[in-house]
Amino acid sequence: MVGWILRTLVVLGLLGSAWVHWVVWQDWAGDTPVVGPSFLVNVVAGVVIAIAVLLWRSPVPALAAIAFGLATLAAYALSLTVGFFGVQEQFATSEEVWGVITELGCVVFGTALLLTRDRTRAAA
Repeated sequence: MVGWILRTLVVLGLLGSAWVHWVVWQDWAGDTPVVGPSFLVNVVAGVVIAIAVLLWRSPVPALAAIAFGLATLAAYALSLTVGFFGVQEQFATSEEVWGVITELGCVVFGTALLLTRDRTRAAA
């Protein structure tokens, strides 16, 4: 039961991040070289990894969700500090807030899913 709850939370994080990147891509990022295509990669990757988390009983999708969250958070941190391919963010929009929340969810719940999986294997 805990595994399914964690899977659901990871999927919600992934799909939430994909949605935020889709909205921002439509708003302004689609016209930005490098960043625009990167946002589309995030949209597709978020959906694909979410499907894998639901269907594939392996640590690989959870690891992919964690890597997705960390990579996206790192790119965002760069955009807040030194800039990311010419984009300088301010952490001022609801999209930015929801992006951070969903990507932290990918990392936190993905890690919990991995730990739960390891614990249930050890108990078996």
